[in-house]
Amino acid sequence: MAFGGFNQEGSSAPMSEINMVPLIDVMLVLLIVFMITAPLLTHSVKIDLPTAASQASNEKPDTVTLAVDGAGTLFWNDQKIAEDELPARLAAAAAQPVQPELHLRADRETRYQKLAEIMSAARTAGIQKMGFITVPER
Repeated sequence: MAFGGFNQEGSSAPMSEINMVPLIDVMLVLLIVFMITAPLLTHSVKIDLPTAASQASNEKPDTVTLAVDGAGTLFWNDQKIAEDELPARLAAAAAQPVQPELHLRADRETRYQKLAEIMSAARTAGIQKMGFITVPER
């Protein structure tokens, strides 16, 4: 292509020029494509959306802190409770109109089995939101 011409005068050195015509052709094709597609990207469909009168709920749900120490003793909002009281308290909390969040705070030595039983009881009672309270590392 750009390696030489039809000149037969004995010079067989290749041409050292870059053929710019194909590059310009590609640039012009891309320019035309972008000129056609750019107006389509900004086109929007006008529709008439329905309106509704509602107010955002500013009510924050209460939080219930359930603490478990290393021996397995339960504390409901810092009050010691018996283990057989837990399902009834969780069911009462789940039955409230605005369900409280259950914050589970466990001691480092608490067995995972105990935590799994508490989480299972909370899910069975119908508690939707549950979280863990931890101490960040320093």
